Amino acid sequence: MNAHVRHIYISPGHNFYGRYGSTAGTHEIAELDEVRCIAGRGLEGDRFFDYKADYKGQATFFAIETWQALCAQFGISGKGPEVFRRNIITEGLDLPALIGVEFEVQGIRFAGTQEATPCEWMDQAFCPGAHEALKGRGGLRARILSDGILRPGPI
Repeated sequence: MNAHVRHIYISPGHNFYGRYGSTAGTHEIAELDEVRCIAGRGLEGDRFFDYKADYKGQATFFAIETWQALCAQFGISGKGPEVFRRNIITEGLDLPALIGVEFEVQGIRFAGTQEATPCEWMDQAFCPGAHEALKGRGGLRARILSDGILRPGPI
């Protein structure tokens, strides 16, 4: 498999999650050179770290191919994949195929739990129509099953 981690993002707070009917938050998202994955807890420093016991979204994955397709579809430039607020941006992985499956990335074990479904905020964060266009390809939510350090690079 010629798959890669292209980017890693975390944010200390929620801009969209739990804010339906309100204004978006203003928490910055940071791109990291590495992140510590802690089994059962999440990504160190991220807003979902220790969110709740056995949380199904301890890490989120998003395909860079989806971002590229949306940029082409809507003629968008100047907005990177971080606007979708997913943690781990991959290339060459079939993320929907990992739902219900245990898998490894750089020796760290994950369990794919469900699609990271897009929300209406995507129209504000990326462009009008993004919410609908992302249905079925919003990424992957996963539990972390083993500790390790994740870095951009080959999977």
